[in-house]
Amino acid sequence: MARILIIEDSPTDTAVLTQLLERHGHEVLASSNAEDGIELCRREKPHLVLMDVVLPGMNGFQATRALGRDAETKDIPVLIVSTKGMETDQAWGMRQGAKGYLVKPPKEDVLLGEIDRLLEAAG
Repeated sequence: MARILIIEDSPTDTAVLTQLLERHGHEVLASSNAEDGIELCRREKPHLVLMDVVLPGMNGFQATRALGRDAETKDIPVLIVSTKGMETDQAWGMRQGAKGYLVKPPKEDVLLGEIDRLLEAAG
């Protein structure tokens, strides 16, 4: 299946997402902050990034924008998964280059459907 990078500062959320993704055959990489996550993304070239918004240091919106502007990572789709569920947050996330936006906690079938859609679109 796909190699997916989770950029998430909550160990609990990371563990839940990792278990779900691995149960469905995906390989999971994880980072607890945006700066390390961007570096890991450049080094490992995952097929998809699951991005939290509220992170220590650089936030997920800034990290999404940075990945989209980097020649090495611009083609890797970012799916924001955040507690920030207001319409303005979602619109801003998409303007930063995210290809999708889900509010935590996402339903398993919805999350997997979005992942499949983005992986298919990325070809």
